[in-house]
Amino acid sequence: MLSLASAQRLRDAGLRWEPAELDFFGIPLPGLDNQVFVLTNMTVMLEPIQERMSITFHGTTEWALDHIWVGEAIWIPREEQLRDLIEERLVGEQDAGLRLTTAPLGYRCELRLHGVTHCFEAFDASEAYAAALLYLLEHRPEPSKR
Repeated sequence: MLSLASAQRLRDAGLRWEPAELDFFGIPLPGLDNQVFVLTNMTVMLEPIQERMSITFHGTTEWALDHIWVGEAIWIPREEQLRDLIEERLVGEQDAGLRLTTAPLGYRCELRLHGVTHCFEAFDASEAYAAALLYLLEHRPEPSKR
């Protein structure tokens, strides 16, 4: 799973989150920064409060947080979401490609753009994909909407 620190770097680079059921997220507050939450339709839900989207916590939570604004939470994309986000940004590019392979210390993500291959290695596949996506966010415009 992607670390909260990597997810924060993606958000800071401009990655936008449209929350959906079963998305993972973190809360950058002391004592909560090592916990991962998931949006569900029973205990952690999206709800509008005062015309703003919030993530509300229902049920038997042991702490006093009842809601947080969506913009304050940090989306932690899953491996397949990261791959999809990269692929969206490669649509229409000449000589583009994406490949994930194993490497001596984990995984290697190869991102080919305009005939140049950029390599990103990490212990976890999600971290390797996140490094490639971060590169795209910092060097490429947003993908066109289909």
